[in-house]
Amino acid sequence: MDSTDNAWIQKAVDRYERPLIHYASRLLGDASGARDVVQETFLRLCRQSPADLDGHLAQWLFTVCRNRALEIRRKEMRMQVTAQLEPASNGAIAGRLDIEQQETQERIVKLLSRLPENQQEVVRLKFQAGLSYREISGVTQLSVSNVGYLLHTALASLRRQLTTEGAGP
Repeated sequence: MDSTDNAWIQKAVDRYERPLIHYASRLLGDASGARDVVQETFLRLCRQSPADLDGHLAQWLFTVCRNRALEIRRKEMRMQVTAQLEPASNGAIAGRLDIEQQETQERIVKLLSRLPENQQEVVRLKFQAGLSYREISGVTQLSVSNVGYLLHTALASLRRQLTTEGAGP
């Protein structure tokens, strides 16, 4: 990288760092995570040619920032759902879960039972058995993309139902 590239990147950081952190904070609800996302965004910028981004630098930066923040948010949501779907295997684990977590887990299991059978199956294979999409595909004889679609649909439905129930009396 030459001094022209360094100056271009520094100018981009000076101009866009604060707006990107604010944007990522809104997406993640976490200022520390937002700073990490923005740092990754600027690291990716270092690998770009100024000529490739001429005229659409802001759009590129916000797109990269958004995609990374949403990726992190999805990963965190999957981890939460996974933790809530895992059954407590012994008294020690159950004893560490607080009442709210137990109630949430029970609600998720109840809501899971309302999903169509094929969605229940792929959710259980993914989160309880820890199988990859390809492995689930082999077990269920569904295409990998169909497995992804069923998981996405099931998780969206669970999330929506949890939100709806949580907003109730």
